[in-house]
Amino acid sequence: MHALDLGPIIQAILFALFADLTAIITAVIGPTYDQLLVPELATSALYPSLSGAGGPNFLSVAAEFSAYVLVNIVDPAIALVGVGVAVLYLFRSFIERWSQAVESLLPRLVLAVVAANFTIPITGVVLDLGSGLYPVISGWDRGEWQQWINLAGFGQFSFSWDNGALAFVLSMVEFALVLGLVLAVGLRDALLAVLVVLLPMFTLLWPFRPLALLARRGWLLFVELVFLPCVMVVPLELAVGSPSSVLLVGYLGCALASPFLLSLAGTHLASFGFPGSSAVIGAGTQRGLGAAPGAAVAHAGPFTNANRTSGAARVAFASTARAAGTASAPAAAPIAIAHAAGQGAAHLFRHLRSAHESPGSRRNSPPFRGGGTA
Repeated sequence: MHALDLGPIIQAILFALFADLTAIITAVIGPTYDQLLVPELATSALYPSLSGAGGPNFLSVAAEFSAYVLVNIVDPAIALVGVGVAVLYLFRSFIERWSQAVESLLPRLVLAVVAANFTIPITGVVLDLGSGLYPVISGWDRGEWQQWINLAGFGQFSFSWDNGALAFVLSMVEFALVLGLVLAVGLRDALLAVLVVLLPMFTLLWPFRPLALLARRGWLLFVELVFLPCVMVVPLELAVGSPSSVLLVGYLGCALASPFLLSLAGTHLASFGFPGSSAVIGAGTQRGLGAAPGAAVAHAGPFTNANRTSGAARVAFASTARAAGTASAPAAAPIAIAHAAGQGAAHLFRHLRSAHESPGSRRNSPPFRGGGTA
């Protein structure tokens, strides 16, 4: 009686299970992309009117709140700051070190007061520039990126039935990236609304040098968030007709990483929490290269201490290890090589000199016989 082999049966059951799960996730990704992300990336949704034309939106509510802040906080603060500057201006003749600071503060204060009262028109101009550039970029190839089927194709379903657990993992990654894009666009819109409210106060702080950095970062962050969708939509357009699911995952990852791509250029999204990759990599590499020789010497320390009074070869090795630990990794190698070569040359020179000066060397050498005449 032959034993029943359950291996192929279990394999077929697991394969069908992964295929079903992958097909379910794939069926969910499409509506998430088409009905959540694409409407968020529409021009009217990204750049609504500040005046509230066409109905209330997140920017129109923020503009009303900004006007309220301007009237009730910024304008009274302008009067207080003006009185303070006037007092300092009167006393500048008594305190000489304040005179130059007060004279440079007055024009900056006037400019800040004007800019704070015209924050809404200035932000409107920046938003108009973004709303004019974004449709040009997003309209390439007739907007094919706005349908998930154009990105993934019907091959996603066949891929889910042909690759088992691998297709399930890739589908889960795709769903996470699409959902991350939805949340990233929502976070961008919320930050824009918050900055529209806070920019008048930030602008009023610009004349004071210790707080000027806050105003500059706030305005630069606002500009970067306005033009962020122009960068985010480029990978989605390139993903249309992707030949493989792995490449599609890469394009979606680039779209989600667009704030980090901007931070690579040194923009102020890094100040909001998106670290500059170049700075992180450079600092980590430098720290690793600097720590590697020291760690190696630390582990070799007991050995070098134990052999400090041993033979010449061990003493040379100990001194070479100590010399290599005094520099970072790129410079440690040539220093160690040069030190080892110098130790070897010195040892060879001492050996040749001691061999020449020893009595045994004279006994073993043939006697010198001088010639003479009979």
